[in-house]
Amino acid sequence: MESMLMNFQSALGNISSEILSLQRKSVSMSQQLSNRQIIRGPLSQFIEDMTVSEALIDGIMDCPVTDKEFLIQLQILNHKINFVKEQSFKEAKSCLDVKDILEKLKVKAMAKIRTYLLEQIYKFRKPMSNYQVPQNNMLKYKFFFEFILANERNVAEEICGEYIDTMSKIYYSYFKSYSSRLMKLQFEERTSKDDLMGVEDTAGRSSIFHKTTLKHKGTVFSIDTRGQVLSSQFEESILVPHTASKTRYHYEALFRSEQYAVADNGCREYLFLIEFFKVRNAQALDIFNQIMGKTLSLLIKNLQSFVEDCYDTIALFLCLHLVMRYQLLCHKRAVPALDKYWDTLRSIIWPRFEFVFQLNINSVKDCDPSKFNKETGPHYITRRYAEFSAAIVSVVEGFPCEGTTQLLAELREAVQCFLLRMASIFPTRTQQLVFLINNYDLVLRVLMERTRETSKEAESFRELLNARSSEFVEEILSPHFGSIIQLVKESETLIEKGQADDLKRQEGKALVLVQSFTNNWKRALEEINREVLQSFPSLVLGSSLVQCAMTQLVQYYNRLHKILPQNARTQLTNIHHIMVEIKKYKTNY
Repeated sequence: MESMLMNFQSALGNISSEILSLQRKSVSMSQQLSNRQIIRGPLSQFIEDMTVSEALIDGIMDCPVTDKEFLIQLQILNHKINFVKEQSFKEAKSCLDVKDILEKLKVKAMAKIRTYLLEQIYKFRKPMSNYQVPQNNMLKYKFFFEFILANERNVAEEICGEYIDTMSKIYYSYFKSYSSRLMKLQFEERTSKDDLMGVEDTAGRSSIFHKTTLKHKGTVFSIDTRGQVLSSQFEESILVPHTASKTRYHYEALFRSEQYAVADNGCREYLFLIEFFKVRNAQALDIFNQIMGKTLSLLIKNLQSFVEDCYDTIALFLCLHLVMRYQLLCHKRAVPALDKYWDTLRSIIWPRFEFVFQLNINSVKDCDPSKFNKETGPHYITRRYAEFSAAIVSVVEGFPCEGTTQLLAELREAVQCFLLRMASIFPTRTQQLVFLINNYDLVLRVLMERTRETSKEAESFRELLNARSSEFVEEILSPHFGSIIQLVKESETLIEKGQADDLKRQEGKALVLVQSFTNNWKRALEEINREVLQSFPSLVLGSSLVQCAMTQLVQYYNRLHKILPQNARTQLTNIHHIMVEIKKYKTNY
């Protein structure tokens, strides 16, 4: 019994030790499982990244480059190449197993991509091709170039060089042809040095003895519909020469079409370069200049040849503003590549614009008033100036242009001085005033139609018109009511000085004048009305001056009433009768 119990105790001890052993083994196995689970993810990813699958090989070797599958497998290949390169630095031995096959797949992929991209570039060279189509196709597969750039810079440079060479020739050929055909649509008659503001218009004379200039000479100084190139036509489609072959245009309309084509193509090209070739800043500008440089030089040369003998100030001014506005358009599209080009165009146009503007100013200064007929209506120089200044001011108001303000001020002063010199050829002050008022009014009316009331030109001529109108009113009243006006002024002076005795001595003279006024005032009003309306072609202006004259007369009449003694006042015509008569001359225009 003792032996049996001892065996039983021994067996229990063995079981206890086995339990402990099993417990230790369990802990060890648990640790091993945990370690395997921790490494399983990275190891699986490592194996997946390192392994070259059949799908990858088939996709790169057999799929056309335009298939979606090829692009997917190419991205996987690119990842594996970068991964193996990274692991080789860590001396991972498994890299040796796949390095060779990845290199072969890379070479195959690059060969296929190179062939495809060069094919797309060669499509640009086909006559009449729309190069935006292959460009858009290339942008769909911009990862192709990114792959080549990362893995074989020489091939990337070859593709980029081929693109630059092709596009440079295409743009040059297109713009050379387009510019040449476009300029054939220009008006045959061009503005010459005989079409300056102060040069006498010879259109009415016989063409046998006088060289004819523009048939529509008014267009030299007026903007009319030409200003639409800065508004409604600014971003219109470009002109197509063969469809517009029977229409003729001013130069700025052709210039707009050409420069809009430059801005549009230049912006699209620059944005394509930075997106497809992955270039930025100086590198992007360098490639852009290689592509567009020759074309832009051609257009600059064409502009220089036009500007050299251009006397059309309106055309030069509109072209200048087109350049500034297209530069702003490029900035809105985040394209700085054309800045130098726009600055060059501006540096060509502005000096010529300033020069021709100065020629017009000098032509007005050099005018000899004695050679003109003594006509009190608006002078042709005034008409030209009114149209021209309104054209310039209306554009500058919306888009300020440095330097133009000073030129306008010089021209304004020259025209005002000319009008004063011209007025001096008339023998009487009344005729001088009629001439000045007619001319000032014309300028002001044109300016008010097309510019703001607060423009310097409008304010200057408004002041002159008001001053001369007031003087004219005094002049027109003087023949009929001069004695009464003088009496009023003398008597008011005596009252101010307190000289009552001298004032009393004027009573006899006052009674005679009152009697004369009573007998003649109606006839005088008729004569004033007739004389004023005959002097001014503008009925609005004439009627306005008639009302000013009669208002002034009423004021003098009221002042006369105050200075007359009581016995003389009874002989005065009732003011209401005069007012009723004056109302007859009031017209509504």
